[in-house]
Amino acid sequence: MESVGGAAGAWARSGVVALTGRETPLVPPGVGAWTADALARRFAEATGVEMDGARLLSERAAYTGFGRRGAVSAGGSCRLLPCADGWAAVSCARADDPALLAALAFAEPGEDVWAATARWLRDHTGADLNERAELLGVAAGAVRRPRTPLPPLPGRPRSVAGTLVVDFSALWAGPLCANLLGLAGARVVKVETPTRPDGARRGNPTFYDLLHAGHASVVLDPDTSGGRRALAALVAAADIVIEASRPRALARWGLDAEAAAASGTTWVSITAHGRGSDRIGFGDDVAASSGLVARDAEGPVFVGDAFADPLTGLTAAVLAASEPPSGDGVLWDLSMTDVVAATVPESDSGISTRAVHARSGWVVETPDGAVPVAAPLPREAVRVAASASGADTASVLGSLGIALP
Repeated sequence: MESVGGAAGAWARSGVVALTGRETPLVPPGVGAWTADALARRFAEATGVEMDGARLLSERAAYTGFGRRGAVSAGGSCRLLPCADGWAAVSCARADDPALLAALAFAEPGEDVWAATARWLRDHTGADLNERAELLGVAAGAVRRPRTPLPPLPGRPRSVAGTLVVDFSALWAGPLCANLLGLAGARVVKVETPTRPDGARRGNPTFYDLLHAGHASVVLDPDTSGGRRALAALVAAADIVIEASRPRALARWGLDAEAAAASGTTWVSITAHGRGSDRIGFGDDVAASSGLVARDAEGPVFVGDAFADPLTGLTAAVLAASEPPSGDGVLWDLSMTDVVAATVPESDSGISTRAVHARSGWVVETPDGAVPVAAPLPREAVRVAASASGADTASVLGSLGIALP
């Protein structure tokens, strides 16, 4: 889709502007929506599957009903808070996060963890936060554009029809990649463990079904020798592997991404900050700590809904649907930080462009004229439910000649 109105027009049509700001919608900085459109065209060239790339950036909100909430993320689990030398993004999304935040901020007994975190940040820099968040496993970071390398560049487009995709990922970025590959004709097998099912199963069921319908579900226990053998055999059979774990977690399962790539597998590794980092992150805090925030007179606000997730998932799908540079296997080390930072201007452009309220609704003024601010829209009606966790374990392993553990 060509972007009439340039980057601002692409943002307006994407549904992201409707999710960005406080009372008035704001246009984010950079070229994120334009980039998503370009990636979707590239994916269509490889697979014949046409998508409105910019629309993918906001589609979860079409199912959940999320709206713009300013300095609180659309989903409510991340906040932008002032620190000693700027701003910080801090997530509290998991069951154990309140305890981790209390430890990070040296909270007093009974003190609200958000109040304690805000108090601690006032006296500490963004660098202090990054260091302590990595130590404790908290998804948080200073709001500034980091100096990061560009994300990997895809090779020549290739078909993925008929390939076996083994998907270890969860939440949004990896599953979106798997969803797109499945639409392009790949056979997708989703793998979970008994103790760590995909947390998105507890989220909006219709959105989960959108991403996972038609995929087989396998549950294997890596804490057993039989489970590890089955996992290794499943990976050995795969043409493409998608995962979103730090290397040491995979090593505990007996899986080696480098070795798999050397043997001819396309391995897509999605992490918050790269395989060499122990920092964790989710879509909202990663986007903000990559420098992607909009700003009004009160300060920074979140851009869209967990923005780093869908942009990275689309990028991952394009990489998977491209020929490896060596012509054999490849390990795509995909950092969500790198993906987002590559779309953000190197310098802060200050107050963001505001949408204008017209008779027909909000519009964004561009050199090509006014572009209406689109609301998030569902990609399609979901008619098929995703498989229950583990429902296809026996049939998938049997079809591949893998013994049940």
